[in-house]
Amino acid sequence: MSFYREHILPSLLQLTMRRSDLAEYRARLIPQATGRVLEIGIGSGLNLPFYSSNVDRVFGLEPSPKLLTMARNMVNKSVVPVELIEGSAEAVPLDRHSVDTVVTTWTLCSIPDAASSLQEIRRVLRPGGRLLFVEHGLSPDPDVRAWQNRITPFWKRIGGGCHLNRPIDSFLKTGGFRFDRLDMGYMK
Repeated sequence: MSFYREHILPSLLQLTMRRSDLAEYRARLIPQATGRVLEIGIGSGLNLPFYSSNVDRVFGLEPSPKLLTMARNMVNKSVVPVELIEGSAEAVPLDRHSVDTVVTTWTLCSIPDAASSLQEIRRVLRPGGRLLFVEHGLSPDPDVRAWQNRITPFWKRIGGGCHLNRPIDSFLKTGGFRFDRLDMGYMK
């Protein structure tokens, strides 16, 4: 792992992802989680304050040791039990049908093999369980999409593998997920 990816990127992600406008999305999404929760890409634990007492336990999966160290500080303040797991979304170390809710916030863009991760999410999610997500992805606007496609090769290098142009809704549909509700739009 490079010095940048191991030491600098986690701090940049923490700084960027703790913005108040992103907290508004977390506040709307995370309280919907119930039961046993798997959070894919828990990062530094910024979602933890938003979980409600309807959650029995959060399994926080994260490949970055530095981000897991940051998350431990948030775990100590959490009202729900949290188990941090170092690992990748392509190989979730949980049993089949062992979680009620899977949460992912701004994560699917950077998982190297998103298709495998979605198979893993389906494997660990109990029948009738829910996938809750906030993501960014491919724009429906052709001009914006063209810029996303131009910038993504460079952006992936500095953004921890983040693809600005992933078609998240298509990935989820291809992965076998159906939507009760899918809100799409641009942030302010």
